[in-house]
Amino acid sequence: MKKTVSRVFIAVGALAVAIALAAPALGQEVKEKPPMYSYVGNWTIPRAQWADMAKANAADQSLLDKALAGGTIVAYGNDTNLVHTETGNTHDDWWSSMSMAGLMSVLDQFYKAGSSTTPVLESATKHSDEIVVSRYYNWKPGTYKDAYTRVATYKLKHDAPNDAVETLSKNLFVPLLEKMLADGSIVEYEIDQEAIHTDDPNTFAVVFIAAKADALDKFLAAVVELRKSNPLAGPGFGSMSESSAHRDYLSRTNATYK
Repeated sequence: MKKTVSRVFIAVGALAVAIALAAPALGQEVKEKPPMYSYVGNWTIPRAQWADMAKANAADQSLLDKALAGGTIVAYGNDTNLVHTETGNTHDDWWSSMSMAGLMSVLDQFYKAGSSTTPVLESATKHSDEIVVSRYYNWKPGTYKDAYTRVATYKLKHDAPNDAVETLSKNLFVPLLEKMLADGSIVEYEIDQEAIHTDDPNTFAVVFIAAKADALDKFLAAVVELRKSNPLAGPGFGSMSESSAHRDYLSRTNATYK
């Protein structure tokens, strides 16, 4: 009986989120975009080699610039983690394309150039790769140095609706992030899910890049204001996601968007 009641509350919560999250989107039509794929290489580099990692990233730029100019990719960049954990990564590098073929083309070029076997990468104590896909994203073209990337990862409950990420993106995340993009607080955002599943398929990430640190405060203030203006949004979102699985990441970023 308890299990049945719990499922009823979950169903009601899912219905509440569909109603509550519709309010911020009134007058705005958020559409799914063509899939954008990103290849991310994660590295744990000893602190003594961090300067060498920066040099390696600079050496890769000409290859990435050529791929960007030719249309193979639409963006590229690298991140340095600012909030370290005992087992977490210290650096990553990434590039984005409108096709998996574009991602693989650049990866093949790096392999052929020997970029994947440089001394600094061989010094890594941990390494992992991921390929993610986004259908909700936007950016302001340009090159951004020493920007800030904030990533919030979430895990959907096993009985969340199949279109939970779509619903949340269209009615909660995108309207908020589009407003921040329009006023210049952020320069890019995307809602990511794994395209090649190496983690739980129910996970997704909300990502944005801010050119300046004060945008991090503006984002937190915007979230507080959203909760005040739409008090059912928080509980509704909670009905779909596992709060204990939520994680945040903050990095210093160099990025170029076409």
